[in-house]
Amino acid sequence: MTRPSPPRAAPAAAPAPDIAVARRVLALEATGIEAVSRALDASFVRALDAIAGIKGRVIVTGMGKSGHVARKVAATLASTGTPAFFVHPAEASHGDLGMITRADLVMMLSSSGETPELSDLVAYCRRHGIPIIALTRRKASTLAQNAAVTLVMPESEEACTLGLAPTTSTTAMLALGDAIAVALLERNGFSAAEFNLFHPGGQLGRRLLKVGDLMHGGEEMPLVSPEAAMSEAILVMTAKRFGCVGVADGEGRLVGIVTDGDLRRHMAPTLLARRAGEVMTRGPKTASPGMLAAEAVAIMNARAITNLFVVEGERPIGILHIHDCLRAGVV
Repeated sequence: MTRPSPPRAAPAAAPAPDIAVARRVLALEATGIEAVSRALDASFVRALDAIAGIKGRVIVTGMGKSGHVARKVAATLASTGTPAFFVHPAEASHGDLGMITRADLVMMLSSSGETPELSDLVAYCRRHGIPIIALTRRKASTLAQNAAVTLVMPESEEACTLGLAPTTSTTAMLALGDAIAVALLERNGFSAAEFNLFHPGGQLGRRLLKVGDLMHGGEEMPLVSPEAAMSEAILVMTAKRFGCVGVADGEGRLVGIVTDGDLRRHMAPTLLARRAGEVMTRGPKTASPGMLAAEAVAIMNARAITNLFVVEGERPIGILHIHDCLRAGVV
């Protein structure tokens, strides 16, 4: 008796047409970025050298879709330590050329390298000896011929089915602008602290807040000496409202901390007569004022505590409560 054949697995459903289109677009644009990466050569380094050699700012410009990319490139440069701003080429011809000085450098974005609106900018830069960096797909273009450094974008298939709307080309140009900005950032040793200066608002600013920005200092700190009676220590804990008290020795060094947990562990009729130095937990975890508040939150979460004393050279200068971090949006 023959056994029936096992049922065949149903074929995998083909992706919906819209998803197939999206994947094709993303694949083409990824290929375009890879082509830019492979094409990088010594001209990229010369472009960075040219930017590093100016005393002024980087002026980024472009028309149409290249102009939208140029705005983003200028913003990325400015936020990562390279002073930059966008100038619209048409507005430049009507007075905004005065925004560009001889100490500046102009980065011009044009796929064809023949954008008519850039002509006045090119002439102005050549007349005043202002260096030009060109990002274009045509090495023999007018723009490239007048630039001090040309970064040639390799030809790539546009993701637009009609082959007309700038898609792959603008994505690749944007990625090259990001590469310039980040390479300059690393050259200049641009730090997280400097980044925070340019991003005081929003989630980035909150993530880069430092302990010193949020801590309580001076008279707000709950501190007693090791010889203080626990009756005094408890009064300080209650008055300062942090749920703990730091213990500082005669030289002002933080040597311990008394918490609610310590009170429970030492609960006895004689507790109030004991000294803070006898009850305290030695070697408490601390933070420095320059530590990111997010790092302090991670420490408090890992140790299941709600406070960190802030010290410089073993001496307490402040105290940070986790509620301070939460109120500031640091999570």
